[in-house]
Amino acid sequence: MGLKDFKEEVSSDVETILGKDFRIEVTNTQSVPHASDSGITFPNLDEKIQKCKIIETAVLYIDIRRSTELNLEHKPQTVAKLYSAFVRAMTQCATYYNGHVRGIIGDRVMVIFNPSTSFTDAVETAILMNSVAQYVINRHFTKNEVSCGIGLDYGRMLATKTGIRRHGAEKHNYRSLVWLGRPANVASKLTDLANKTSYKTEPVVQEGLYYPLTDQWSWIQQDVPDFFKRVEPTYLNNHLVHINNYFRACCLSQKTTGSSTPPILMTEAVYKGYKAANPKADTIANNWWRSVSISVPGYSGTVYGGDVIKKAFKDP
Repeated sequence: MGLKDFKEEVSSDVETILGKDFRIEVTNTQSVPHASDSGITFPNLDEKIQKCKIIETAVLYIDIRRSTELNLEHKPQTVAKLYSAFVRAMTQCATYYNGHVRGIIGDRVMVIFNPSTSFTDAVETAILMNSVAQYVINRHFTKNEVSCGIGLDYGRMLATKTGIRRHGAEKHNYRSLVWLGRPANVASKLTDLANKTSYKTEPVVQEGLYYPLTDQWSWIQQDVPDFFKRVEPTYLNNHLVHINNYFRACCLSQKTTGSSTPPILMTEAVYKGYKAANPKADTIANNWWRSVSISVPGYSGTVYGGDVIKKAFKDP
């Protein structure tokens, strides 16, 4: 096929799908859709229809931190083993709490939960995954280098299929569903932000204090706003007067600080839903979930996080 014919074919398909006659048939469901669900179809250009389903429930994503560095630090065979073990173990964690794995891309696993028990199942799955990652998988790596990030959200998601129907050897590649909606997007972003350390560099002032009796200098680091709170203006000779009589000099320098996020991050909807369903749970009674100050594009609510481990995994 030449490019001219190809252009005409693509243009025709796009025009059909985006045309007014093409219908998107959406139905609500309380069951987690699967790839073979007859209520979810590829675009049918002949009948000009595509079927989709909407479900309101919790969604979880998990993947390995520092995957790029792990690929560089280990042999390909070791990385392949790690990915296989990780995905298999996380899939087992999902099914243990009735979760449905609905996406695996590299080391990232997506899990959808039954609506009626989604809050409890999603949070318990996250705790189990965190436990397995730290106490089962990571013990095979002597440098404690394998860690994971987990993100959870709750809401309405549209399950659909995109692309074209294929046959033969490539058929499997087109069987996965596509999940559209804010919850899937936010949960994925929380996964990216979980269990990461970020650094920031800020200017600071080094105050030089001189003690004449001992003929010694002492240097004290102050944040810039705090330094200016310690000086006061004088109108004699255009000088600044420091509140400490031993102040003799100052210079500008920098400080770098780091802050880490916990391995499990969840939106406010998930936290409140879990708390309402499990008011006496240890994680609630002991305040193991704390608000986390992070910025998540597309989400303005509170984010809760924690590094919670199942007691059975800590026991010898």
